[in-house]
Amino acid sequence: MTGKDLATTVRLADERYRMFAEKLEDPLAYEGGHSFHFSAKDNLCSVEFQARAGSRILEGYNPPFDATAIKRLKEAGGLLIGKTNMDEFGFGSFGTNSDIGVPLNPFDTTRCCGGSSGGAGAAASVLDGHLSIGVSTGGSISCPASFCGVVGLVPTYGRVSRWGLIDYGNSLDKIGLLASSSDMIARYLPVISGPDALDPTSQVQPPLSIEGDVGSVAIPEEALAGLSDGVRKAFEEAVGRLEGMGVEVRRVAMPELRFALPAYYILATAEASTNLARYCGMRYGDIVEETDLGFNELFSQVRSKDLGNEAKRRILLGTFCRMVGLRDRYYIKALQVRKLVIQAYERQFREVDAVLTPTMPFVAPRLDEVEKMSALEAYHADFLTVPPNLAGLPHISLPCAYIDGLPAGMQLVAPHWEEGRLLSLAARWEREFQYRRPEGGA
Repeated sequence: MTGKDLATTVRLADERYRMFAEKLEDPLAYEGGHSFHFSAKDNLCSVEFQARAGSRILEGYNPPFDATAIKRLKEAGGLLIGKTNMDEFGFGSFGTNSDIGVPLNPFDTTRCCGGSSGGAGAAASVLDGHLSIGVSTGGSISCPASFCGVVGLVPTYGRVSRWGLIDYGNSLDKIGLLASSSDMIARYLPVISGPDALDPTSQVQPPLSIEGDVGSVAIPEEALAGLSDGVRKAFEEAVGRLEGMGVEVRRVAMPELRFALPAYYILATAEASTNLARYCGMRYGDIVEETDLGFNELFSQVRSKDLGNEAKRRILLGTFCRMVGLRDRYYIKALQVRKLVIQAYERQFREVDAVLTPTMPFVAPRLDEVEKMSALEAYHADFLTVPPNLAGLPHISLPCAYIDGLPAGMQLVAPHWEEGRLLSLAARWEREFQYRRPEGGA
């Protein structure tokens, strides 16, 4: 495909699915002998584009540097063709909380792409040979991978440098990859991985190996509650396929998983409320010219106008959990639950190679259905993707079924630093299960 053809393909796909927050517009920019093309979620910094994290408050922010992951892919011959749309600051499971626009599911444009990396999932689904950089805090890669029918890998916390990321939750954020097959992820995960002097959390990682194997999996009984009938049936059929591939399946109890969701939302909102404090109209956002305003009035004026409802809700929740007298009751308890969740996974990994669950409890909902969901219902949709994120464990979502034409995914979780196990099983799975592309894929 020539650079001009690729530019036209990207433009037409974006017009149909609205996956980009900003993209290269000049066809000449696509020329130059690049070996592959990729996109980056809108909360990653790059010199070519704004970094708005889906929020009006960052309108006009043009970073003077590249995030480490973007820089490394460019150095490997990649062309950054755009920044993908997302829920504001990563706050959402359906891609509908963006101030820039709502991406549409390539399998059915009346449905959502998932969130918060919804645009990344759509781009990986419809563009041939495309690599999307996503960011996961509580499920923001696995969810759109499941809804858009692509592979989404979330590496171990600290495997990929977070330098250049606009943070949601510092102890939870992980940069990962989405693509139409696992071989692209296996090729480029080593490129973006490795220690980075600019990110201390990346300094302790062992060398990355993309070798490994999964000979046995554990399925927690808690992960099978609350599934739609279609997803439950499809997941059990996928489990049967895995058994036919020689994978041993064990049914286990992991009651600690039931407490991961509330613990996650306490920790994530507490960290988000501190991270978002910087967006107050002094360095970012609209600069208020009135010089006689007090700080509280100035900050409230900017934040009330330029932050969305979900961002405001999470700031309030996080601030509440950190208040004097409530910190021990909520925040410290959530940290204790996090430790229990990690220990629950470690117990399983002494017996099996990975933990297997569905990725999402249902297929991509229609956008009008999302509008009717309460905040609590929307949060509960993440109950399968939150536990491995809370524990900082590597996990991968693989398409495993098509329910009335809509993709559904299964999620495999491996021990810390064992991304190779996940990629090995993904390659085996793709020899057994044929992925589908959406009609009109580019």
